[in-house]
Amino acid sequence: MEPNTLNRCNLPPWVIASRHFDESPRDIELQGVRQANRFLFERLDGIAEAEHRARCFDDWMAVRFQLHAWRSQSTEGARRALRNSYLRFLRGWGMDASSVEGAVLKGWVESRLGIPPAWHHGPITSSDSPAWERYLRDRTRGHAYTSAIHDQLDLVYTWTQYELGRRRPGERQLTLWRGQHDAELGVVERLGRYEAVLRLNNISSFTDDPERAWEFGTTVWEARLATARVFYAGGLLPASVLRGEGEWLVIGGEVRARRRRA
Repeated sequence: MEPNTLNRCNLPPWVIASRHFDESPRDIELQGVRQANRFLFERLDGIAEAEHRARCFDDWMAVRFQLHAWRSQSTEGARRALRNSYLRFLRGWGMDASSVEGAVLKGWVESRLGIPPAWHHGPITSSDSPAWERYLRDRTRGHAYTSAIHDQLDLVYTWTQYELGRRRPGERQLTLWRGQHDAELGVVERLGRYEAVLRLNNISSFTDDPERAWEFGTTVWEARLATARVFYAGGLLPASVLRGEGEWLVIGGEVRARRRRA
């Protein structure tokens, strides 16, 4: 699937999805998100403790999207729409990247950054493929269950980038690892015996622990990625979302990677 021509950020999709993006990182700014939530970030600027900032963000999300008010809604559908917050979708991804929650996260990347998914219960090769149809159905189901989920995910990404900037000041790149069972999965170009260019799904899982990566496959790839690719990093939130595996959700496209030997 080719990138969309339209997105809702400051960079075109072919720039973000390029293998060269990691070598020359640039900030990704979602249109209007920082400005619409400027009071949140002004408050975060004055908080020194990371855990306190995470609680502040979680409180802001609860008030901004009325997530705390689900019990007072008059219908089951309304209660479910508020109860199924961004936390459900992060946890759902951790259970199964091809779940309804996974489809919604892939849909967010497609909508905001213009990069379509490459896999959902199978390879997405065209708009006629069964995997594409399954992705559309799951994405629609996820939106039907939840209120303003894309707006919530806008803030998750924007806050994640802010928080990484506070915890890793000046770092434009970071090294992460990815385990997979099929050594050739996603390889589009060989650069040497152990180096290759991988085409990732539009959002993909990595870990910050190279030894932990072996638990997810017989092949482990090491990649030096632009920090701007990170949608969410496990452990940033106080609710322990994706904390156990040191999982990082990374915006996909093409990346240069080196195969790690056991």
